[in-house]
Amino acid sequence: MEKLSLPRGRFLSLEPFAVMGIVNATPDSFHAASRHQARDAARDAALAMIAEGADVIDVGGESTRPGSSYIDESEELGRVIPAIEAIRRESDIPISVDTRKAAVWKAALEAGADILNDISALRDSPALAPLAAAAGAPVILMHMKGEPATMQNAPYYDDCLGEVSRFLLDAAARAEAAGLPREAIVLDPGIGFGKRNEDNLALLSGLSSLRDLGYPLLVGLSRKGFIGALTGKPIEERLAGSLGAAAAAWCRGARLFRVHDVAQTRDLLLLVSTILAPRQSAASAGD
Repeated sequence: MEKLSLPRGRFLSLEPFAVMGIVNATPDSFHAASRHQARDAARDAALAMIAEGADVIDVGGESTRPGSSYIDESEELGRVIPAIEAIRRESDIPISVDTRKAAVWKAALEAGADILNDISALRDSPALAPLAAAAGAPVILMHMKGEPATMQNAPYYDDCLGEVSRFLLDAAARAEAAGLPREAIVLDPGIGFGKRNEDNLALLSGLSSLRDLGYPLLVGLSRKGFIGALTGKPIEERLAGSLGAAAAAWCRGARLFRVHDVAQTRDLLLLVSTILAPRQSAASAGD
């Protein structure tokens, strides 16, 4: 069974799936309903997601929506650490921290975080990986072309799936060279991060190839722009599209899902995995 080892001797099972609930301790993340900047609001949002069946809570203090910029380290610390401490006082649920800064990651570990979710795939701060390795914490390494401030300014790929695959393999190699074991590495194709709509669709269609790289896959699809482009729906009306994309991603090998809508995603994945897993097992046995 695929699982991640966590600090303090715990584990996170990724089979048949795991749902990561998003808590944005920010004033400007793209989905307004996910913004919980005050400490108590972040805690309450996390507890509500835990009650809905979240397996992980992902706390972020810096928006990385298209057009966003770095914020000051002290500001990010002031947003993230009180939220993590407040959640940890109420629950032992695994907590991931969405950051690119070593000082934030170090403080988050001390506050009780378990997983590093790094959109820069260790490029922005080489100190991140050794800190994770020393703590026994897994890392999520995401592909992004460019920086959030400019990533959607005419991105282009000759072969999106191939380029993303090579990038993620290189990132995983850097993580292993810094002391992280292979089983502590999760890969994320970075849907919506420096991608055109056709690139996002190519990556989702080719997820099984990324899964064949030998690492667990996380996908962040929830309410993103490509869903709006396909359905014509605004952010607030993209739940059905998000669930459809999650179902397709599970069928192609994704097992960790970063979402705004925990209960609905969990129900969807429960049904898909229950219905399809026996068939997949039978098909494998016949090979």
